[in-house]
Amino acid sequence: MSKYSIHQFVQQTKQDDSAREFFELETDRLLEVNLDGLVWAKAGSMISYEGNIKFEREGMLEHGLGKFVKKAFSGEGAQLMKATGEGKLYVADSGKKITILDLEGESIYINGNDLLAFQDGLEWDIKLMRRVAGMMAGGLFNIRLEGNGLVAFTSHYEPLTLLVTPDKPIFTDPNATVAWSGSLEPDFVTDIQLKSLFGRGSGESVQMKFSGNGFVVVQPFEEVYQALQK
Repeated sequence: MSKYSIHQFVQQTKQDDSAREFFELETDRLLEVNLDGLVWAKAGSMISYEGNIKFEREGMLEHGLGKFVKKAFSGEGAQLMKATGEGKLYVADSGKKITILDLEGESIYINGNDLLAFQDGLEWDIKLMRRVAGMMAGGLFNIRLEGNGLVAFTSHYEPLTLLVTPDKPIFTDPNATVAWSGSLEPDFVTDIQLKSLFGRGSGESVQMKFSGNGFVVVQPFEEVYQALQK
């Protein structure tokens, strides 16, 4: 249906007031946070809210000197904001599809540009990928989250999860890699054949290699962003 009366349009697109979970997908690309306390979200991701909610940009030393130094290297891509109070908060990121995970003592790495929001109480840290610095434009850092709580990440279109086993390593394009299990530590390899095919400056020649037991999440899109821009 492409035409609506105003009443039909409102009924079709209005918010779902029955939502009660801390994280709810209002649509595939819009996250509703039923806030009663504190949540961390990507800076600039708020599109609407109702209730008594206060927003603060993450303090420079709020999470300790070590994370501040890492953030100075990783640029603005991992900048967070905290929302505190009570009400409904709606966050999104450039129309990307949102996935919610409920961590139960597990850990996961998420690309710093794809992390949308996470529940207060989860342990997190920035993981710099210095070995790939200078090889490609983006994807220089990831965020590791661990503990019990909810985390939401984004992807362009539908994500695909690939299983990694000791006898089947997985190779991915860093710009298409969204997340991976905390048990994995990727290596970076250069494919000489791809380099000659795409040219010396091509990011295609740099690949992430995942070995061991776990999973890696990729998207059907190469997201190149300038992680070192200030």
